[in-house]
Amino acid sequence: MRKAVIAAAALSLVALGAAPANAVDKVNSKRLRDAVTVNGILGHERVLQRIAGQHGGTRASGTSGYAASAAYVRDTLAAAGYRVSEQEFTFPFFRELAPPTLAQLAPAPAGYATRTFDFSGSGDVTGTVVPTTDVQVPAPATPGVTSGCEAADFTPAGAAPAVALIQRGSCTFGTKVSNAVAAGYDAVVIFNEGQPGRTDLLSGDLGKVFGIPVVGLSYADGAALVTATQAGAVTARVTTSTFADETAKTSNVFAETPGGDPDKVLVVGAHLDSVIEGPGINDNGSGVATNLEIAEQLAALKVRPRQKIRFAFWGAEEAGLLGSEHYVATLPGADLARIFANLNFDMLGSPNYVRFVYDGDGSQTPVSGPPGSGEIERVFTDYFAGQGLATEPREFNGRSDYGPFIAVGIPAGGIFSGAEGKKTEAQATVYGGTAGAAYDACYHQACDTINNLNPKALAELSDAAAHAVYTLAMTRTGFFPDGSLRATAARSMPKARHGMHPAR
Repeated sequence: MRKAVIAAAALSLVALGAAPANAVDKVNSKRLRDAVTVNGILGHERVLQRIAGQHGGTRASGTSGYAASAAYVRDTLAAAGYRVSEQEFTFPFFRELAPPTLAQLAPAPAGYATRTFDFSGSGDVTGTVVPTTDVQVPAPATPGVTSGCEAADFTPAGAAPAVALIQRGSCTFGTKVSNAVAAGYDAVVIFNEGQPGRTDLLSGDLGKVFGIPVVGLSYADGAALVTATQAGAVTARVTTSTFADETAKTSNVFAETPGGDPDKVLVVGAHLDSVIEGPGINDNGSGVATNLEIAEQLAALKVRPRQKIRFAFWGAEEAGLLGSEHYVATLPGADLARIFANLNFDMLGSPNYVRFVYDGDGSQTPVSGPPGSGEIERVFTDYFAGQGLATEPREFNGRSDYGPFIAVGIPAGGIFSGAEGKKTEAQATVYGGTAGAAYDACYHQACDTINNLNPKALAELSDAAAHAVYTLAMTRTGFFPDGSLRATAARSMPKARHGMHPAR
C-alpha cells in the first residue's frame, strides 16, 4: 500500500451523527458474516505465501510471483461461478539487484549510508564530487532549496568522470537528474534538505528510467561532503545494480456476479501486488484474501444481489496506483457512470492494529469523499458501534486504490488496520497493543509473511468488510435525495495525486 502516515484523531465508540433520510438501508448481514471466517481468509493467505516462496520472495507486479497470484485469483473466482476477466496494461518496472555503495576515496577515506533511487541506472563510477552552485549548507529554515532545478545550477562536467551532488528541494528528483545528465555527469548523489522532517537518509522515485547511478544521502552526510569539496577536490565511488523496464506488463483481475442490476455496479477492490522487497501477506494479501473469501461465500450462499458486484484485484498499486488508474482512465464513460460506489480493502491484518474507517464526509479530517462517501462511512461506523467496537477516522489522502474513483466523483469507503505509523498511547488504551510501536513493523519488508497477521484484526475487519459489501449490494435506498444509487456524472480524470513520486 502506498500511504502517508496520518496522525490519529478523536476516538469514538458511537456512530457519527444522525443518518440522513436517504442513507442506505439497514441490512442484516449476519448470514454472510458467519460464513466469512478467519480460517477461510488464512487459507488464501497460505497460498499467496507459497506463491511468493516459489518466486523469489515477492509477488510484485512485473514478476512471476504476481502472474501466479493473478492465476490463483482467476481460478478461485471462476470455480465459484463468477464471470472472470483480466485487463493487461504496461507500466514502468524497477528492481534493485544489489545494495548501492557510496564511499569517499580522497582526500580521506570515508563510507556513507546510501540508498538507490527508483529508476536509477546501474553503474560503478569513480569521479570528482561537484555540488550544484546553489546548495544551501546550513539549510534554510523552510523548504525550498532550488539545487539542481535549473541547468545553470551545474558546473559543466569535463571529460573526466564526475559525480553531481544535489540537495533536495523545490523541484522533482527527475528534473534534478535530467539536468545533471545534460551537464555531463556520470552519477548523481541527492542529499536531504535539512529542515525538521527532511534530515534522514533520502531515497525516492525518479519517475522515469535513467542510465546513470542515482543514490541518496542524509542531510548530515551531504553537508559533510559539501564542506569537504570547499576545502579541495573530493573523489568518490558510487555503485548501483538495478533492472528497469518502462514497458513491463501486468494486469488487473475482475470477477462479476452473474446477477444484479448492471446499471448499478459496486466495485470491491484490493491490490494484488506486493512490493519487490517481500511477499506482501498483510499488504495486501489480507485485503485480497478477505475479498476472495467474501466472494466465495456470497456464491456458496446463493446470494442474489440487487446491485451487480464487481470484485477487482489491482495490479501495480505499489508502483503508484497504476492498475486502478488505468482502469478508471480507460473505462468508457457510460460504464464509468454505472459504478455507484467503490469499497477498498488495503491492509486488514496489522499486528498492532487500529480500526480505521475512511472519513467519507470529511467531518474529522481535512478531505471528504464525493457525495455518498459519508453514507458508506456510516455503514462501517454504525456496524462497529453495534458490535461495541471503537473506530477512528482515516483521511482520504488518495494513497490507495480508492483514489482514482473519488477523483471522478464516485463515492468510496473502506477500512484499514494501519501501516508504518506509530500507535499512540490513547490508541493503545482503546485498542490494546503497544504504544510507540508501528501498526505493522513489517510494512514493505521481507518479514511481511503469514506470521505477520493478527487473527483478531482479520476477524473484526473482515466482518465489517462483509457487512459493507452485503449492505451496498442489497440496499433499496440510495445515497442522494432522489433515492438514487447512481453516482453523479463522471468528470474527466485529473492528474494523479498519489504518492508514486515523493518528488521534492
